[in-house]
Amino acid sequence: MKIIFWTSLLGIVYAYFLYPALLAVLARLAARPRLPVPASEQGPQTVSMVIPVHNEERVLPAKLDNLAALDYPPDRLQVVFVSDGSTDGTLKLLRDAAPNLPFRLSVVEVPERAGKAHALNTGLEAADGRIIVFTDASILLEPGAVSALLRPFADPRVGCVSGEDHIAGGAGEGLYGRYELYLRNQESAVASIVGASGSFYAQRRDLVQPFQPGLAPDFLSVLNTVEQGYRALTEPAARGHMTAVARPEQEFQRKVRTLLRGIATLFAKPALLNPLRYGRFAWLLLSHKLVRWLVPFMLIAAILSNLALADRGGYGVLLALQIGFYALAALAYRGVAGLQDTAPGRVALFFVMVNAAILVAWIRYLKGERQELWTPSERSVIKGAP
Repeated sequence: MKIIFWTSLLGIVYAYFLYPALLAVLARLAARPRLPVPASEQGPQTVSMVIPVHNEERVLPAKLDNLAALDYPPDRLQVVFVSDGSTDGTLKLLRDAAPNLPFRLSVVEVPERAGKAHALNTGLEAADGRIIVFTDASILLEPGAVSALLRPFADPRVGCVSGEDHIAGGAGEGLYGRYELYLRNQESAVASIVGASGSFYAQRRDLVQPFQPGLAPDFLSVLNTVEQGYRALTEPAARGHMTAVARPEQEFQRKVRTLLRGIATLFAKPALLNPLRYGRFAWLLLSHKLVRWLVPFMLIAAILSNLALADRGGYGVLLALQIGFYALAALAYRGVAGLQDTAPGRVALFFVMVNAAILVAWIRYLKGERQELWTPSERSVIKGAP
């Protein structure tokens, strides 16, 4: 029981603390020389932005205004909206707006809902840019975001670049977002990021492969990039902004859907976990994804083994600390005594919620469930340009 307890505890600590610490050390040692910019990569690239939408007329006016305010040359920018079975005024709004926009707008209709992978593949058929930017309707980009996102492509070794999505409000989603941004920046310096921002990232057109139903497009794009011998990086200057998901229950369900697609994507590309072939990236992928996704099982093993050891030495104190942590999360969730507004309450609730979502995603994955159709998360519209 002692071996189970301490092994589980070490795995949890490694996933959330030791791995980021090791990354920080390696990132400081992994300075890479800048390569000269090839003539073919000089000047603005032709860019196609692909945006799948489903019943999003509420957020589209702000999105179109935001795209029109980008500082990227409009004659080099094509925006492809793909309506995946929208039944509201999405299509009419987009078609009415097209003549008044400075960039080239293509509107593609998928009459019956077929899912995100199908929508993205349909959008790619209409895209003609050398660089494909994938983004969502709910994120508003800073004026220089697209220009910044494309800068790393001057290095011919780079095949995919992720922007940064900054979430206003929302203790859980916002905290998790900041933690992920930190890891991406360190991984980018060490080798390659293991996952891009699903709301805003870009890939070389000749590296884009057809998206597959049930798999996470952003995660799959990164894995495909590395598999083809290129690096995937993050660009901190390419920033977008969105509000948090409206309710904690929605955030939990969104997380489960995202994790289910992520688990399915990882096991669709298991060869990338081989360090003999993919070196540091295999370690990054193992640590950031697989070990993190095994933490719920470690938590269960830790508390059950601790229960069996409770009458030995200091194990009773460790058990009390575990129970107290879960109680704090429960009280914060219930909003007792304002604990959800305190740092300890937010951290405990965030940690428990994320790992509960991972556990539910594993159960759904092992039952053979897959997530393809999506409903855009309910986020309030950001007032004003970012």
